[in-house]
Amino acid sequence: MNKPVVVIGHRMGQGFNVQRGIESVGGTAIVIEGMGADMRLGDMMQEHQADLGISFCGSGGAGAITAANDYGYIARDHLRTIGEGITAIRDGIEVLGFGFMDTEELGSELTKVWLQTHAND
Repeated sequence: MNKPVVVIGHRMGQGFNVQRGIESVGGTAIVIEGMGADMRLGDMMQEHQADLGISFCGSGGAGAITAANDYGYIARDHLRTIGEGITAIRDGIEVLGFGFMDTEELGSELTKVWLQTHAND
């Protein structure tokens, strides 16, 4: 199985802690740099043929909803916990919209679950 490619779009141009968590368990992480990066999530997912997108903003919805509207990704927004993200991945969601949660644990746990869920792909 290939390692997942995960694109991170953070409203404030961050996401480097999540990146470290993703890479610590074998994923490839791409952080979109610059302010408003969450709004470019779908574009970057398309460009990099990503397996998963993570959007961060105050509400937890804008980037995920935009990626879904622009490209038809299956999205779940307004997530607030790692557990909600895990459930979303197990439900087949491709784009996760979180409030500001730039933590290594979030990146590593979501990637581990993605690897388990897609082990037979």
